[in-house]
Amino acid sequence: MQTISDSLLQLTPKIPSNPLVSIVIPVYNEEDGLEQLFTRLYTSLDNLVMELSVRYEVVFVNDGSRDQSAAKLAEQFEKRPDTTRVVLFNGNFGQHMAIMAGFSYSKGDFIITLDADLQNPPEEIHRIVENLLKGHDYVGTIRVARKDSRFRRYASKAMNQLRDRITKITITDQGCMMRGYSRRIVDLMKKSKELNTFIPALGFTYASNPIEININHEERFAGESKYSLYQLIRLNFDLVTGFSVLPLQAFSLIGFFLALGSATLFIYLMIRRFIIGAEVEGVFTLFALNFFLMGVLLFGLGLLGEYVGRIYQQVRKRPRYVVMGVLEQDEQE
Repeated sequence: MQTISDSLLQLTPKIPSNPLVSIVIPVYNEEDGLEQLFTRLYTSLDNLVMELSVRYEVVFVNDGSRDQSAAKLAEQFEKRPDTTRVVLFNGNFGQHMAIMAGFSYSKGDFIITLDADLQNPPEEIHRIVENLLKGHDYVGTIRVARKDSRFRRYASKAMNQLRDRITKITITDQGCMMRGYSRRIVDLMKKSKELNTFIPALGFTYASNPIEININHEERFAGESKYSLYQLIRLNFDLVTGFSVLPLQAFSLIGFFLALGSATLFIYLMIRRFIIGAEVEGVFTLFALNFFLMGVLLFGLGLLGEYVGRIYQQVRKRPRYVVMGVLEQDEQE
């Protein structure tokens, strides 16, 4: 008779005998740092071939760059057509959509994502591959000795804690895009037709044997961060509203208790009016209470609008991204 342990072993991801590792990198206005990225990335991957005897490919997704990034990616494809594929968007659709496109055009059994700004050192790729080869279907990463500003570090920590409490998705460092996924996880994410999604959280949700490892963190080699404060806030709104309805439930509870408190205050004032008489002293307190209730109401409407907006975007069924062209080697060659 089959035991529970035997059943669990069957659920463990099967390790391919000769896995192909796909590296997916979104690129948006990174022309100044691409040459350095190419040098370090392909050197690290060539070393990976010698150490672990695995084949690899690199899938760059140009997310509507306005500089010479697309031209530099085309040059790199000419140099290494056997291991390079370049997906060209006809506009800017965002980092996560670029990664989803990279998933669609990748062919590897294991897929690793990282940013093009070299804050994620390519030399750390081999550690992620080693953990994928051990049977982990999701390899998350935690940045140590972060080179970001103090405000950015504290804000990231606060958002990590908020996300953990609201969504119950226990990702230690949600802002690090350097992660590894098995093909099964990537295929499941490709089937998810959400227009606004957060890839690390979605991958963790589908994982059956996840792990997190510490990796080094470096300063941007060139350029500036593509995420403004507003975009970071929007990203976290997408994360929270995309994985939990707890904010709506919490707002309902707040509304209930405020309504109960307001009713109690109204009854108290009515009784006081009949017993003591009318008063004027508490007018400003009532004004303050009224403004507070209005603020809560407006916040609730905005929160509700977030969910309604997601529904509106979803029912339009517009394509999540539009590919202008793909640079890849003919398989017959």
